[in-house]
Amino acid sequence: MSLLVAHELVVRIAGRALLNGIELGMDAGEVVLLGGRRGAGKTTLLHALAGLRKIEAGEVLLEGRAISAWPARQRARTIALVPQDDESPFQFTGRELVLMGRHPHIPRFALPGLRDHQVVHEALAAVDAIAFADRPLPTLSGGERRRIAIARALATESKVILLDEPTASLDLEHALLVLDLLTRLARQGRSVLMTSHEIGLAATRADRVALLHEGRIVCDAPPREALDDARLVQVFGVDRRAMKSIFDGQEPNIAQRSTP
Repeated sequence: MSLLVAHELVVRIAGRALLNGIELGMDAGEVVLLGGRRGAGKTTLLHALAGLRKIEAGEVLLEGRAISAWPARQRARTIALVPQDDESPFQFTGRELVLMGRHPHIPRFALPGLRDHQVVHEALAAVDAIAFADRPLPTLSGGERRRIAIARALATESKVILLDEPTASLDLEHALLVLDLLTRLARQGRSVLMTSHEIGLAATRADRVALLHEGRIVCDAPPREALDDARLVQVFGVDRRAMKSIFDGQEPNIAQRSTP
């Protein structure tokens, strides 16, 4: 049984079906990359899968049970979301924010225990954030805040991790660190779904690539198959030379499209 499944999922925004008949399943032990253009609905789909977005039709099943039927604390222990916006209006330190990932495990009115602080330290270390963990969030760079947000999700010890642009604002060293970390988590039995506009880089660590286009998943296959020439033109409007150009100095070749 898949850990997380979307079946015939429909989500409307301002009367328009942004997601229309989504079919997507995630198994334990795999990394799935969700690709598509900006505005295709990738963030909306992640929020729907996490139970944070009202769905018009269809269903989201977490371990075979409707996501809406899960008690909030139990769901938060099972599925974690790293949102694209990781800003905080409060003067929390990075460590304090990561500790919030332990709240679903801490009994109400109880204080964090030794185990909670140990998990937080391990999560910070995993994303190379120990050095700045005790600084207030507003003093951190965008990349440092991104690593804190990922550490917070790790601290939940959830079976399913959903990440919206996890490598955004990261330098290449830490982007690769995060992608390798997600691969290790999957090999330990977790299920990882991430979006990324750096699709060429993220695909190197993905078991599958699911491409979202015009409200539907138009392809769900291993990276080499999913990112063939026809799919790149259909979904992104570019041919393969555009993805190579950053390495070999070629000018991107934008495919001509008959529709905007």
